[in-house]
Amino acid sequence: MASRSSVNFLDLASGGLLDIPHTPRGLPRVMTVPGIISDLDGYGNNDEDSDVSSSSSRERKIIVANMLPLHAKRDAESGKWCFSLDEDSLLLHLKDGFSLESEFIYVGSLKVDIDPSEQEEVAQKLEDFNCVPTFLPHDLQKKFYLGFCKQQLWPLFHYMLPMCPDHGDRFDRLLWQAYVSANKLFADKVMEVINPDDDYVWVHDYHLMVLPTFLRKRFNRIKLGFFLHSPFPSSEIYRTLPVRDEILRGLLNCDLIGFHTFDYARHFLSCCSRMLGLDYESKRGHIGLDYFGRTVYIKILPVGVHMGRLESVLDLPSTSAKVRELQKRFDGKSVILGIDDMDIFKGISLKLLALEHLLQLHTKMQGHIVLVQIVNPARSSGKDVQEARRETYLTAKRINEVYGSPDYEPVILIDRHVPRYEKSAYYAIADCCIVNAVRDGMNLVPYKYIVCRQGTPTLDAAIGRYAESPRTSMLVVSEFIGCSPSLSGAIRVNPWDIEAVAEALHLAVCLSDSEKQLRHEKHYRYVSTHDVAYWARSFAQDLERACHDHYSKRCWGIGWGLGFRVVSLSPSFRRLSSDHIVSAYKRTNRRAIFLDYDGTVVPETSIIKSPSPEVIDILKTLCSDPKNTVFIVSGRGRKTLSDWLAPCEMLGIAAEHGYFIRWSKTSDWETSHPGADLEWIRIVEPVMKLYTEATDGSSIETKESALVWQYQDADPDFGSCQAKEMLDHLENVLANEPAVVKRGQHIVEVKPQGVTKGLVAEKVLLQMVNSGRPPDFVMCVGDDRSDEDMFESILNTLSSHSLPAPPEIFACTVGRKPSKAKYYLDDAVDVVKMLKGLADATNSKPRYLAQNQVSFESAV
Repeated sequence: MASRSSVNFLDLASGGLLDIPHTPRGLPRVMTVPGIISDLDGYGNNDEDSDVSSSSSRERKIIVANMLPLHAKRDAESGKWCFSLDEDSLLLHLKDGFSLESEFIYVGSLKVDIDPSEQEEVAQKLEDFNCVPTFLPHDLQKKFYLGFCKQQLWPLFHYMLPMCPDHGDRFDRLLWQAYVSANKLFADKVMEVINPDDDYVWVHDYHLMVLPTFLRKRFNRIKLGFFLHSPFPSSEIYRTLPVRDEILRGLLNCDLIGFHTFDYARHFLSCCSRMLGLDYESKRGHIGLDYFGRTVYIKILPVGVHMGRLESVLDLPSTSAKVRELQKRFDGKSVILGIDDMDIFKGISLKLLALEHLLQLHTKMQGHIVLVQIVNPARSSGKDVQEARRETYLTAKRINEVYGSPDYEPVILIDRHVPRYEKSAYYAIADCCIVNAVRDGMNLVPYKYIVCRQGTPTLDAAIGRYAESPRTSMLVVSEFIGCSPSLSGAIRVNPWDIEAVAEALHLAVCLSDSEKQLRHEKHYRYVSTHDVAYWARSFAQDLERACHDHYSKRCWGIGWGLGFRVVSLSPSFRRLSSDHIVSAYKRTNRRAIFLDYDGTVVPETSIIKSPSPEVIDILKTLCSDPKNTVFIVSGRGRKTLSDWLAPCEMLGIAAEHGYFIRWSKTSDWETSHPGADLEWIRIVEPVMKLYTEATDGSSIETKESALVWQYQDADPDFGSCQAKEMLDHLENVLANEPAVVKRGQHIVEVKPQGVTKGLVAEKVLLQMVNSGRPPDFVMCVGDDRSDEDMFESILNTLSSHSLPAPPEIFACTVGRKPSKAKYYLDDAVDVVKMLKGLADATNSKPRYLAQNQVSFESAV
């Protein structure tokens, strides 16, 4: 397969994780326009510089998974490797969701070791299958897959913690390094074939969770989706992983992340909230996480089965023959079927104990009920698997010895490779199917059972069944498997409750045929319409939607190693350069400066909330310049602000979002809404007290004109949930009151109607215009949602009045995030540094010029 990109990129992983040779990154292009940062910001968005062309118009999807959908074996005569498609692979089945014009490229490893001397030949041979092999060295493959994936990630994601060395392997940094190295090799293979402008990349499962970071660093605007086929654990479990942040950030470098169930998605979102401080919201029915200006969407949809593949196996003569054989063998008996991998999470021994309890409790069923348990080969080896196998055999032997007879075995254990046609035959004759896993990502066994119980016309004719005869099926499924929520007609059980599982099996066998038929019809409607093609098509459509605005924004990379992420914002949004604003400051004469307080001149995370001596000195200097009108516009109370800012005598203060305004220390406080009705406070206060008592870590701040409920120290999930509930509650009780309810960063605030920071900016600017001193320089800096009102008000006020010359406006938000402001600074430290530059510019004026300016202002 021809390579579409031959450029390697700088090794991401810090700490010497990777020792794979790489090509050093070239120097980035740098823009030198004042106030505008480089597109590449020192990291490089290589989308425009790539040697990849967009010549291909055919829609291509690059499917990346741990294993390629291939079978491999050596030819006995030639000794050459021979390959064939794995017709049972999900990666092949998902193609049915797309048109024939869609091209699929598969990137992954082979299930066999290929000698380095044969790798080039094998890679060329696999071009015929549209497959790009990733050849991992044997030792790396072992540490990556059998080590980190199977010994650490897989048990943890199934809620198994390594509490002691005998049960679960402790975290091993060397295995983690192997995981990162393997993910980078997969990423390198994707880069060889990708056309980043047109191709979509779809990464599958927990083996490749940091691969998106490598791809996003190389191609900032790559169209990238990820689907997790295993459970995602709750935050209490996941947070025990030492590399938890690196994996979360890897997933967040995707555009769309898919999960089988809402529970798994909810756990992931909770982890992002608790560990990375990220908020999420529903946007037109789609859950989205705002991550540095990019929206990472969450997809919740269980995978389906390939209907055509299942039905084609049912139509085989061998299947019909096997069905006839099994019908004869189990004539007069009720067959319960279980098909599971041999591992500790599938609950096979719990299932056998439930059957034993059933035979004990309902003696009439002895001799009439049979559990056929097919055991698929274990996907991993270890002490846990051996113990599970031993317990399974001992339990089955005991049950057969106690309840069996020469012509009756209650448990038939099939522990060998079972051909697909034979499994389909067992599905077709089973009266009930039980999936008793204690934890499983999805599990498609119930879906396959439903399809096989429906049968096909060919199978009906072969076994002598009327096509119009009613079809029945019964499912007993664990509450802890991914397919459980979609099977509303199944009997859901807690696999740990052996008595309840036994009763569920009894009920499943004894239900009337009419009810079994209704349940079957309901399930078959769902399974047949939500097949693998539907799942793949739906995911691809959402991925396209998530990527549609990639080229409408500027983006650049920040962060080192596996902490790399891309900032993506409006093309007009840029970093505020100190040189740029100081230059404008020096050449203007009538300046209006509006500054928020918390999170702007004082860091949000600071324990000491009073201004530092440096901030006080800067504000005093700016206020001392008669060209300046400086205002602190804050949500804090007027007493607090006036005490903290007392040294700044010429500083204007707008407290409680502008309800109180003071032009200088010597002037009186003005009220923006004199005589405002504040009786609603009596309604709000008991409601907030109720939520405060119920939410540990929350508190109420009482202001003169407002009440604020704060939950910064509460549990983030519970606090957010309580805030949403309180918002609805207060909006209902205040429907006819002159008050508004606003939700901010970890707060819910109730204040009088019409009080906004935007009105403060409007009032000050109009005062300057009406006094004959229209501003020629306006700066407004803030970090919160309430500051967006100021940004908008400044633009509206100045554009609605005819001024001698348009002023230079510097609306600046703190933090790189979507905003109505044109500029941003990273944090309060940058804000203070920028203000210090303005203060230095004020102090640097020649004395005689300053004196002349004072005389001029006095004359005016």
